[in-house]
Amino acid sequence: MHVMIDLCVVPIGVGLSVSEHVAACQRVFEEAGLAHQMHAYGTNVEGDWDAVFAAVKRCHEVVHQMGAARISSSMRIGTRTDREQNMADKVRSVEQKLGRKVPDDTYMP
Repeated sequence: MHVMIDLCVVPIGVGLSVSEHVAACQRVFEEAGLAHQMHAYGTNVEGDWDAVFAAVKRCHEVVHQMGAARISSSMRIGTRTDREQNMADKVRSVEQKLGRKVPDDTYMP
C-alpha cells in the first residue's frame, strides 16, 4: 500500500540545535530511496507502507545511536485507494488553483 506521512522527530536532551539529528534522518530516507521533502517542522515522506515505516524506525535507531536517550515523534499518515497520488500531485493541485506553475519534479529524492 502506498502511504504519505508527515514526520517530526524530536530528540530530547541533546541541546538546542537538532539539525545534525534531522540530517541523519534525511540520510535514512535517501538511503531507503524514498521520495521525501524536508520542511521547517518535519519531513514529508512517501512510498510503500513497509519501506516508509522501516525508515521511520531506522530514524529512531540512528538518533538514539547519536546519543539521544529520548525521542518524541509525531506523524500524520495518509493513504487512498480511489486513485494513485503522490506528494507532488497534492502540491501541484493547490498551486494550480492559485494560478501558479510547479515543476513536475517537486518532492523527489
